Amino acid sequence: MLIGIIGALAIEVEEIIGKMENAEKETVSRIDFYLGKISGVNCVVARCGVGKVNAALCAQTMILRYAPDMLINSGVAGGIKKGIRIGDLVLASCTVQHDVDTTPFGDPAGLVPEINLVEMPTSHQMNLALADAAKACGFPGAVHEGCIASGDQFICSTEKLHWIASTFGADACEMESGSIAQVCTINGVAYTALRCISDNADDGADADYEQFSEYAAHQTTELLCRALPELAKLA
Repeated sequence: MLIGIIGALAIEVEEIIGKMENAEKETVSRIDFYLGKISGVNCVVARCGVGKVNAALCAQTMILRYAPDMLINSGVAGGIKKGIRIGDLVLASCTVQHDVDTTPFGDPAGLVPEINLVEMPTSHQMNLALADAAKACGFPGAVHEGCIASGDQFICSTEKLHWIASTFGADACEMESGSIAQVCTINGVAYTALRCISDNADDGADADYEQFSEYAAHQTTELLCRALPELAKLA
């Protein structure tokens, strides 16, 4: 059993790697992959860098090189849906890519060519295990299961976040999980995204992110390490 974990930023993976026993590092495609045990579970952890191309490259390399049984994208996100607050947790019920646009050809917004999906599927069983772990460890924020929207933009515009919310019904937005979900869908690997809210993706998002991103990343790390043994049972 091997669980893959991908984060975009150093603050999203360094603490996870720090908890790894007998870590071994291998660099492939300029990405450092760390293999070892976390909470007694075999894991491979990598920082992909920001954006969908970097995330997809990391996910595909991880799958081809290490063949994880499941993959988790862990990190922070901007909250969109009303009632989702800084410090809350969003587990991806699906992901969308809000910046994919072939609507001039009659397609719906976000439709990914070739696989013809707007909403990329995630693992409900993985989400249940993560939600149970959040409850067991007394996660300080509310836990939501909802759509996460990805695009190659840091959303800090109230107008833009309202468009994403109304078009896709998204609960949160960030820059990686949609492309990782696409890679996992194509390769048949169970997947979900685990995101703690660091800002509200509005006109003050940049200031909120600077203040709360480290706290939010720490919360996802603590929860993920708690949930790994239960996730391992799903394979």
